[in-house]
Amino acid sequence: MFQRLHMLLILIVSTQIGWAQGRIDCNAMNSRILKAPAHYCVLLPAGYDQSPSRKYPVLYFLHGLGGNEQMLFQSGGWNVVEDLRQKHLIGDFLIVTPEGKSSFYVNSADGKTRYSDFFLQEFMPAIEAKYRIQSGRRTRAISGVSMGGYGAFRFAFAHPELFAAVSAESAAFMTQSPQEMDAATQSGTQLGRLIGPVFGNPIDSVHWRENSPFILARKNKTALSMQAIYFNCGKDDEFGFENGARAMDHLLHDLAIKHEFHLYDGNHGTEYFLAHLEEVMKFHSRNFAALK
Repeated sequence: MFQRLHMLLILIVSTQIGWAQGRIDCNAMNSRILKAPAHYCVLLPAGYDQSPSRKYPVLYFLHGLGGNEQMLFQSGGWNVVEDLRQKHLIGDFLIVTPEGKSSFYVNSADGKTRYSDFFLQEFMPAIEAKYRIQSGRRTRAISGVSMGGYGAFRFAFAHPELFAAVSAESAAFMTQSPQEMDAATQSGTQLGRLIGPVFGNPIDSVHWRENSPFILARKNKTALSMQAIYFNCGKDDEFGFENGARAMDHLLHDLAIKHEFHLYDGNHGTEYFLAHLEEVMKFHSRNFAALK
């Protein structure tokens, strides 16, 4: 708790010096579904407090495994976003970063952690009531990195009626079958250890398929043709997620779903994420502007 408060104080002070910046509002909501407090941060553009009648588009940003709601700002992403805004390279929109822990942003196979239900039924409605956010799908987008990239595509592909655009960096697109993932879990691989609590041990095959972005893309291909889609991945991703990214690219091509995909030099680290965050923010800014 001290670390969260210390981070918040630093962010508040940083917004009060130098040229006009946005501010970051970090807080928590008590979740009936999760039966626990859920932390979140919201990056508000510089003019938010000075224009009390203006409403803004919203980008939900989902952190990766091992991160929290402050990951985007602690990693240096705050500086990237503010620099883009100061140079007028992106427009004004809110960036909302919820705490996802190790949920993969889905309901767990055993039903004990209903993160997807929390996000859709509690979190989004509460955020969009508390902050001045434009209503409706057209001005709502979702993004994420690694585990959060998987979550962003899972939400967007499962609920295309809610999100006009989706993006991801180094998304945890897993092409393995449940049986192959079971073998990875039993052999003690890092990814296998992490997914077990969410998808079951052994993997619940029905639950796995229900949450697969690949299967959801096929199921909702007509609706996804109306969605803006962007993703990238490093060629030397430590988890091999570049293979999943290529597979997603091929699938979307086969389904004739328009999208933008890039495979760059780099791995799964923060340096790679920050190197291409500008592209993600420009992508969403363009789409918000096009939908006005």
